Amino acid sequence: MRILLIATNKNHRLMGRMNAEPAPIGLAYIAGYLNPDRHDVKILDLMFSDDHLSDIQNVVVSFQPDLIGISLRNLDNVSYMDPQWALPITKEVIDKLRSITKAPVVCGGPGFSTLPEACFDYLDPDLAVAGDGGESFSQMADAMDSGEDYLHLAGMMYRSEDGALTRHGTAYSQFSKPPMFEQLDMVRYEKAGFGIGVVTKLGDAFSNSIIAENNTANWRVLRPIEDVIDEVQSLKSEYNFKKIFFIDSGFNVPLPYAKSLCSAIIDHKLDLQWNSYLAPVPESCDDEVLELMKSAGSGLVIVTNKARVDTENESLDERLEPVREVCKRCDKIGINYVISQNFGEPGETEETVDAKLEFLRDIDPALANLRVGVRIRPDTPTSDAAIKEGIIRGESDLIEPHFYIAEPVREWLVEKLRNECETYPRWNLV
Repeated sequence: MRILLIATNKNHRLMGRMNAEPAPIGLAYIAGYLNPDRHDVKILDLMFSDDHLSDIQNVVVSFQPDLIGISLRNLDNVSYMDPQWALPITKEVIDKLRSITKAPVVCGGPGFSTLPEACFDYLDPDLAVAGDGGESFSQMADAMDSGEDYLHLAGMMYRSEDGALTRHGTAYSQFSKPPMFEQLDMVRYEKAGFGIGVVTKLGDAFSNSIIAENNTANWRVLRPIEDVIDEVQSLKSEYNFKKIFFIDSGFNVPLPYAKSLCSAIIDHKLDLQWNSYLAPVPESCDDEVLELMKSAGSGLVIVTNKARVDTENESLDERLEPVREVCKRCDKIGINYVISQNFGEPGETEETVDAKLEFLRDIDPALANLRVGVRIRPDTPTSDAAIKEGIIRGESDLIEPHFYIAEPVREWLVEKLRNECETYPRWNLV
């Protein structure tokens, strides 16, 4: 079969005042799972496209695909000050495809998998895969090629004859096959942002907490360190890449894995500059791991603002203290970090806003993103509050960017934060 894979993301990821074009790593992993002896695979990446509809027209006419996969990376750019909704472009792409080919269109990706039913209703593809699509999409393509049934596969979504939407759970991948980068503009991506992505380990990406425990059984993906090293070495040898972004729910947890990976990078003399996320979990962020990270080439870490399932029930001081402790340790060791702080969450008052600003003054980040409002996510207390207050009708509304700003701070929050950012050059209003 001729399989066309399209990455529809055109939104640059905003990090402080820097725009960064993230490569479509998920789609590259999907391509890597497809059997090259059975399928001819072509990737169309729209990130750098000046006229994406013309590019789609040209590729479809020349390639004549039998199957089309579309990856929705994000729902939006998570910015209250400059919101950019991703689904309309993807819908536009699907409508264009419908007008020029009869090949079935299959949607997926991390953005799609956040609200798969609502995204399916809006985009109206022929099929979809909810979750990590590597294995399921590959098995579906093989089954289509052989004329066999595929609707039972994990994560598959489709409409029955009566119009009812069916979903077979969530697909999970072990990312055991290397991604296919050959058709991406790797030279351009090497110069863009924070480095090409390499998956190391993932918690539950389809919920709203990250697993912070050192129990490795709690991680849905925990790639063997030798596989990670092999992939990095391949990127260096084939593309001369020296800048990597480790795709990871929190690099420092589980702590033994983080230390082992750093030691392996050092032992293999990979000469890397790499970036990743850092979970604000003090017991998993000792001086030893930070020293190892620095020696292994850590250039920047993004300190996440959630680490445990139960943080919604903690006081502000209880939530900020572990973040403060981890940031102070980074300051001591010399690890550059970016941090984001939300303002306007349920229960926010003038006093809590001031406490958060004082917290930011007490640490020394390379960049601090002051986020206006909380991007409302499904299955969260913020979502419950938004429904109760009439901000959204239901969670299906959340395929569009909706932000919660508590009523007591709503009128003056933006102006106050803008004034603060003018005082502190490394603070950025998002």
